[in-house]
Amino acid sequence: MPARKLSVVVTRRLPATVESRLAELFDVTLNETDTPMTREQLITAMRTADVLVPTLNDTIDAGMLSLAGGNLQLIANYGSGVDHIDVATARQHGIIVCNTPGVLADDTADMTIALILATMRRFKEGATHMQSGDWQGWSPSAFLGARLGGKKLGILGMGQVGSAVAQRASAFGMDINYHNRNRVHPDKEKSLNATYWQSLDQMLANMDVVSINCPHTPSTFHLLNARRLKLMKPSAFIINTSRGEVVDENALTRMLRAGELAGAGLDVFEHGNEVNPRLRDLDNVMLLPHMASATEEARVEMGEKVIINIKTFEDDHRPPDRIVPGML
Repeated sequence: MPARKLSVVVTRRLPATVESRLAELFDVTLNETDTPMTREQLITAMRTADVLVPTLNDTIDAGMLSLAGGNLQLIANYGSGVDHIDVATARQHGIIVCNTPGVLADDTADMTIALILATMRRFKEGATHMQSGDWQGWSPSAFLGARLGGKKLGILGMGQVGSAVAQRASAFGMDINYHNRNRVHPDKEKSLNATYWQSLDQMLANMDVVSINCPHTPSTFHLLNARRLKLMKPSAFIINTSRGEVVDENALTRMLRAGELAGAGLDVFEHGNEVNPRLRDLDNVMLLPHMASATEEARVEMGEKVIINIKTFEDDHRPPDRIVPGML
């Protein structure tokens, strides 16, 4: 008699190739409508499935985990960030948590550079002007932006994404600087031609552009608070393709509206999809719908990692991308 397949519930639509492979390997329940699951639906899924495949929009807290019962064994997160999952409580209940690291760095770095270009060269204002039909022709004083070459870029978080941003920004002639929880290896620092700042405050005060590339953890929540934002030069730009919670969004909005910062490029927001309405009407702000990693290649690679994590678990081995509280 063949062994029972693992029961897997997927909370959102994934690439067709990923869903097909999941269906071949496991007893999978897919979300055909792609409508975000409610809290009650997630709890039901956790009670019935061996494996849950959530995304960053699915908050899984201690209360939900306590109601999951004894069936759920693995949370194979579709995404690298796990701040929406109470990993410590999951471990207490004997539930393994995995993620999909290492596949988003290049795509996210590309988008970071795109936002630097868009904000410094005023793409939004130019595009809006053209689409309105008001353009009367070229003018030597119209839409003057800032040159990237020679500008100081401060990278907050020199992990895989931060390093990829540094490589790309160097090609534009930017001066690479960074602040990290730990200084990177001297060889890597040399290859990136990057200057380390032990003091985040001092780095912020000296940069023309600050790129946020660190995860959201309890220690990075509002790392860029009102006090630190005020250290930045009025001519400086802030770019965030990491996590919105790292920045005090209300303080950032106030400073942008007051002209105390030159502009911002934001792909993530402090309160998820609830974007501060005061940000929307600012010409010097480029807002994107969390699309830094939105390439077909990245989404498929994420799915492949999910499958490997589940299959490895099914084969009674340690999933390669297991997360434990001490890693956070």
